[in-house]
Amino acid sequence: MSRLEVDDILDRILPTVSKPARYTGGEWNSVTKDWDACDVRWALVFPDTYEIGMSNLGLALLYDILNRQEGVLAERAYAPWVDMEHAMRAASLPLYSLESRRPLAEFDVIGFSLPYEQIYTNVLNLLDLAGLPVLAAERSEAHPLVIAGGSAAYNPEPLADFFDAFVLGEGEEVILEITEALRDGDPRHRGPQRAGRRAALRRLAAIPGVYVPRFYEVSYHADGTVAKVRPSVPEAQFPVRKRIVAQLPPPPSHPLVPYIDTVHNRAVIEIMRGCTRGCRFCHAGMVYRPIRERPVDEVLRAVDAILANTGFEEIALLSLSSSDYRHIEQVVHELASRQDHLSISLPSLRIESVSVNLMEQLQATGRRSSFTFAPEAATERLRGLINKPIADDDLLAVVEEVYSRGWKTIKLYFMIGHPTQTLDDVAAIVHLTQSVRAVGRRILGRKSEVHVGVATLVPKSHTPFQWVPLAGEADIRAQQEMLKDSLRGPGMKLSWNNYQETLLEAVLSRGDRRLGAVIHRAWQLGAHFDGWSDQFKVEAWRQAFRETGLDPAFYARRLRSSDEVFPWDHLDAGVTKPFLLQDYQASLRGDTRRDCREQCYACGILTAFRRERAAVPAEGAWGCPPIRA
Repeated sequence: MSRLEVDDILDRILPTVSKPARYTGGEWNSVTKDWDACDVRWALVFPDTYEIGMSNLGLALLYDILNRQEGVLAERAYAPWVDMEHAMRAASLPLYSLESRRPLAEFDVIGFSLPYEQIYTNVLNLLDLAGLPVLAAERSEAHPLVIAGGSAAYNPEPLADFFDAFVLGEGEEVILEITEALRDGDPRHRGPQRAGRRAALRRLAAIPGVYVPRFYEVSYHADGTVAKVRPSVPEAQFPVRKRIVAQLPPPPSHPLVPYIDTVHNRAVIEIMRGCTRGCRFCHAGMVYRPIRERPVDEVLRAVDAILANTGFEEIALLSLSSSDYRHIEQVVHELASRQDHLSISLPSLRIESVSVNLMEQLQATGRRSSFTFAPEAATERLRGLINKPIADDDLLAVVEEVYSRGWKTIKLYFMIGHPTQTLDDVAAIVHLTQSVRAVGRRILGRKSEVHVGVATLVPKSHTPFQWVPLAGEADIRAQQEMLKDSLRGPGMKLSWNNYQETLLEAVLSRGDRRLGAVIHRAWQLGAHFDGWSDQFKVEAWRQAFRETGLDPAFYARRLRSSDEVFPWDHLDAGVTKPFLLQDYQASLRGDTRRDCREQCYACGILTAFRRERAAVPAEGAWGCPPIRA
């Protein structure tokens, strides 16, 4: 289909759908390269709405890296909302890229970002909307290769039927290696299929960090657990170790500026990658190790360039724990003194590392809408279990400083469903939240607010809690009812999760490749946008499990034995399974571990990436001390 044909259809259907600017492209700083001058063409796809995908830093980084390469182009696509999808199917308009409006089927590679599990059916829907077979085994030499990466790719097994390859870990370097492998060293031809699809995949399988699931055979015990995973071709690595960049590459200086409101209407600078706190439930804290910090001067230069090239008036200093960045006060002070009318956002703060000085620096930027903290638990016992030891008095002292400096809203995030959690632990959430509100009322009166978000723990792969069962529905509902009954009234707002949505996430996050049949059938029954409560079709999923003969309780509600082979054991995130088991056992004793910057517990990450660390010239740039007994 030509661009003129696509434009003609869009002229007819865009006036009939909500937020048509989602589908037009042409954003400031978008890149459109000469199609015929490029021999490898990537379509980067975020399988959720434009507003969410445009706020995703990973896709933005890869878009920038690829488009800076000669002979390579990268264009974007997002999941159309249900009204646009209906209009596209009615008009026989395939999924197209925003830059050139070419159908995705014409690209050489389609690269999906997988930040969370609830978008799995969206992946199938987008492949189908692009006119491609959803099953990888049914694609021919004429079809693009379909590759994925992102946080959810650390256990890609439930999606093994649908993807040709997965990238484990960080993509900045490996995406260029994939591109070169697909060029095949022959400038007279273009595209990944010239030597045959299987040959192209064998080349990809040999690249460190690339997992090609068709080259691995899985067997099962009679009880349904994994017996063994073994590679079937010489190129297939075993295990597949994640990729990291030893030093954070320079951030994009020309990020895209959308025409409509997105989830985060601001520029973003990643100041640090990784975390040293060791929260036992936290998938990102485990898989993004080791910690790497961006130098102060690089942060400041990047902010200057981004503001000059975008017109944004807010900058987010992004990391898993922004206040743990060692130079955070210096950076905030420099930005506040150098940039007029600049608001600075720190999206993730640790109570232990938020200083009065930092609050005063943030106050100078004029941004005083809300302050966010995530205690996760409200009793000393549970905080020891999850390795997040924070005293109530320390939290309330920080809250007092925040309210005293003009912030009107405190946002608190807790989890329920922790192992061994009781209603007494939930009652402590009520007490602590009411104490926070009391501080706000004393200082600001009725202007103060407390917003509480309560999520249910979903045990994740590659974490100490990967052995833990999801809490039962009756227990979770009882805990939620207690919170709903108690956390109400003026200045109080509470949000919580739908248990059925949580159950699906728990199943997919620790599932094996047999779940591919369930995902496929659920999609056929109408499931997509499962992360949107108004779109979630629980009956479609229940029917899919019944028809495939698989039990969600087997994947989500089962305590796993210490010697069980997990579906993701052949995928190495750098933190060893013995360390994770030791940490899980320590959690049951209530033992806590200090910050990894203070003491190394030999989790395996420094051993796995010793050569990468040696290549970093600045001593301590990874924020890790020498290993001590």
